[in-house]
Amino acid sequence: MKRVLVLDSNQRSALAVTRSLGKQGVQVLTAEETPTALASSSRYSKQHFTYPSPRLNSKQFIETLSNLVKQQHVDILLPMTELTTTLLLMHQDSFPDTTIPFPDMDTVESLANKCLLMQMAESLDIPVPHTWYADSPENLPCNLEDLPYPIVLKPGKSWLFHEGQWSRAAVRFADNPTDAKDILDSDWAFKAHPFMIQENVDGYGAGVFAIYDNGKPLALFAHRRLREKPPSGGVSVLSESIHVDPELGSHAQTLLENVSWHGVAMVEFKVASDGTPYLMEINTRFWGSLQLAIDAGVDFPYLLYQLACGEQPEPVTDFKTGIK
Repeated sequence: MKRVLVLDSNQRSALAVTRSLGKQGVQVLTAEETPTALASSSRYSKQHFTYPSPRLNSKQFIETLSNLVKQQHVDILLPMTELTTTLLLMHQDSFPDTTIPFPDMDTVESLANKCLLMQMAESLDIPVPHTWYADSPENLPCNLEDLPYPIVLKPGKSWLFHEGQWSRAAVRFADNPTDAKDILDSDWAFKAHPFMIQENVDGYGAGVFAIYDNGKPLALFAHRRLREKPPSGGVSVLSESIHVDPELGSHAQTLLENVSWHGVAMVEFKVASDGTPYLMEINTRFWGSLQLAIDAGVDFPYLLYQLACGEQPEPVTDFKTGIK
């Protein structure tokens, strides 16, 4: 069995990965910025390590991690967040003997960059909200007064390097032209990187969870959100496994196969009142509700581990629905 280091071990997804692989007999190590963390409390975490903040000290983070994988003879690195995934792929030459089960940086960027993703979806005839693309607040492709409010102001990337550190760029909502102008004038994220102005889609969130082997699907999964935090819409805190909607599944596969995706991904949609599923984003990493998929019969972490070991696991074509 190969040795695996799970990063971001305070994430719920890290705990699910640690449990999944540990039950298979894999040696799992965990790491986080803090001395204790959620996944490190699992009996399947053989040892826990700390590292410098990837947000505040990305150079030291990479150097510490590079030394750690050498000292601990780590074979596979599994980052849980978009930021740590980005940093590892940017500095992949620092881990020459360690497998990071993701495609190359350009492929990840084609999905993680929301501007590029929306343009690709449009070219593939996949529904997206009415979108205007902008390079800066001073050079808008439309008049704010003419837009259909409320609108969504969405940075192209969730994490941006700004003033010497990595910072999260927030999606903002504007109810009128004055709100929109105030946000664009005051929020650093819209000055630092291209962004989108999107028509707001009123509907409910739906997602397709997937794992791919060099462009070929190994498993698809879906759930229904029963409760969210906050209740108006946010992180799912209670979900139920459901069959993959054929239309959503088809759109997700079209997008992922178009870039010959390898590894895990979560494709998010907003389903409007008329039933149209509009693409929102693709998360190129494990998700918070991962344990539900495992409990329902789709062991995404172990499938990814097998891929990282150079194996060809059997596709998972069925799972239990109604699991909460």
